[in-house]
Amino acid sequence: MNWIVTKYLITAAAVVLISEFAKRSDKLGGLIASLPMVTVLTLIWLYVEKQPEAKIANHAWYTFRYVVPTLPMFLIFPFLLPRIGFWPTLLASVVITVVCFSLFALLMRRFGVELM
Repeated sequence: MNWIVTKYLITAAAVVLISEFAKRSDKLGGLIASLPMVTVLTLIWLYVEKQPEAKIANHAWYTFRYVVPTLPMFLIFPFLLPRIGFWPTLLASVVITVVCFSLFALLMRRFGVELM
């Protein structure tokens, strides 16, 4: 149980740290947020918990594949935010990401890669 609490605390601290940097500097906050912190932490937790190397490698590989359809969200969010407000922009970004992911999964299936 202590291990799970430790994982939660370290992971939460990383998110809080990123948001604190973002408050002070848009550029530095963006740079730090663009680092794959969640993925790095996940890879560390998988390794520390003695998961097989194949599982760790697969996690990294699928994360790479899932990043591509999320990129349009980062383009549309700053465009929509001043026009429709935060919550509608966030909702639109999620919908756009789901649509892009679905289309990307269909495209990848044509190349023999199953993402879902």
